[in-house]
Amino acid sequence: MACPCPRPLFLSFPKSPAPPLAVPAKHHPSATASISLSSRPRAVSASSNATPPSPPSPPPPPTDGVGPAAPTRGDVYLGRQLAAAAAAGARVRAPEEDAEKRRRRKEKRKALAKKTPSGVACCYGCGAPLHTGEEGSPGYVQPATYDLKKRHNQLRTVLCGRCKLLSHGHMVTAVGGHGGYPGGKQFVTAEELREKLSYLRHEKALIVKLVDIVDFNGSFLGRIRDFAGANPIVLVITKVDLLPRDTDLNCVGDWVVESVVRKKLNVLSVHLTSSKSLVGITGVISEIQQEKKARDVYILGSANVGKSAFISAMLKTMAYKDPVAAAAQKYKPIQSAVPGTTLGPIQIEAFLGGGKLYDTPGVHLHHRQAAVIHADDLPSLAPQSRLKGRCFPANDTDVELSGNTLFWGGLVRIDVVKALPRTRLTFYGPKKLSINMVPTTEADEFYKKEVGVTLTPPTGQERAEGWCGLEGVRELKINYDELDRPASDIAISGLGWIAVEPLGVPSSDPDGSAEEEEDVRGELHLTVHVPKPVEVFVRSPLPVGKAASQWYRYQELTEAEEELRPKWHY
Repeated sequence: MACPCPRPLFLSFPKSPAPPLAVPAKHHPSATASISLSSRPRAVSASSNATPPSPPSPPPPPTDGVGPAAPTRGDVYLGRQLAAAAAAGARVRAPEEDAEKRRRRKEKRKALAKKTPSGVACCYGCGAPLHTGEEGSPGYVQPATYDLKKRHNQLRTVLCGRCKLLSHGHMVTAVGGHGGYPGGKQFVTAEELREKLSYLRHEKALIVKLVDIVDFNGSFLGRIRDFAGANPIVLVITKVDLLPRDTDLNCVGDWVVESVVRKKLNVLSVHLTSSKSLVGITGVISEIQQEKKARDVYILGSANVGKSAFISAMLKTMAYKDPVAAAAQKYKPIQSAVPGTTLGPIQIEAFLGGGKLYDTPGVHLHHRQAAVIHADDLPSLAPQSRLKGRCFPANDTDVELSGNTLFWGGLVRIDVVKALPRTRLTFYGPKKLSINMVPTTEADEFYKKEVGVTLTPPTGQERAEGWCGLEGVRELKINYDELDRPASDIAISGLGWIAVEPLGVPSSDPDGSAEEEEDVRGELHLTVHVPKPVEVFVRSPLPVGKAASQWYRYQELTEAEEELRPKWHY
């Protein structure tokens, strides 16, 4: 109907949407044309003066919708084909990602296959599978005993013949290969023991890592994540009862935390412990109970750091309140001075609330002194009592170190090339190794004559003839800027350490002492000789002894840095 007013006319449409048009069974162009033509005369009849309508715009590309905009079956089919092609292209574009996932799954299956099956009976002392084959080998049991225990389902209470010898003080080695021990019997290689731990990185567990304070750098296991994976780690420092008397453990704890931060190892906490005196064991147990969360707990560390002794101390402390731990004390791992006592993971029922405790084989490292000496000489490397520093030169002598050479047993030679008149070296390590000082010009002849006799280990003429010698040479330049404290420590892997004090010897001449103290900066030149694979570390001085609490300086940290640092306990 036309509007009576003489003004531009607009078509009026209802605000409510029109009902959707039914889509014909077969979409044909004529259907669309008939609809558009039927509406065209109404627009024209609205006004005779209206301008002719513009030509219709081209139809938009087909999209999902209804009516004329609905895609045809051909469009749907084409879209599906394009989507399938895109997905196939994505798979082709990322073959490396799929290959990496397959490689990781294969590696995980391979590692988990090396885990000792739960149905295999093992010696509770060393973890070696029980057998009746080769006599004298780890895990050997007499056939009559094996059959009797098997008949009564008591194989898990059997101790193998090697463990019985170890418990009576015999030195029975079993590990050879790269990182093993020359001499004696070798039934398993160090590489095979590492492979037994490869499954651990795929387990959900709590890792308790043990480090020997006497051999901190040599036993630290810098690549612990290769074994532990992403599992949380609690760091436990063992054998603190061997530190010199009057040592302030507050200084030692701060020194350890600073070393851990410097090595960029992320740990939950640090604990100073002694399995002999039970110092710090309660704190470790509390941390384990809080963090394990029904997971298994694995005790991990390098060989001979005291893992079995630490587990015995844990069970002894837990037995007062936990009946499960009290029962586990009867069948606990064997303790021995022989590195490589434990040859397989040992499962221990130690927790009342779920989760198991595992003793693991020690990681044998080729750069420690124990890997180069004969198996019979191994006891000489293990300190049996509290360390006491041995100073050279002594306070009551006027001998200077410059131009002299010091021998630490037959394992270490130190040539003092340049030093102050009052420079002193203090040796911390096993007492069985003697220390001898000779002029550097006579050092070569002295070593050839006395190795195996005065300079031991190696012990005896026969072992001295096959000795590899001190072929590893490292030249050290040690800077000092303070005279009232040691400049640094020289740590020998697997043996101990040597504190370097620029002005360690008290002066009998006050005037000369004043002249020396004017030069507060300087450099000491030393040359260290060790067997070829043994490593030498230069580190900040470990604060031991009564005087250490006076010269040790705590790190100044902000609140944010203090929050990020692991806390230490003892």
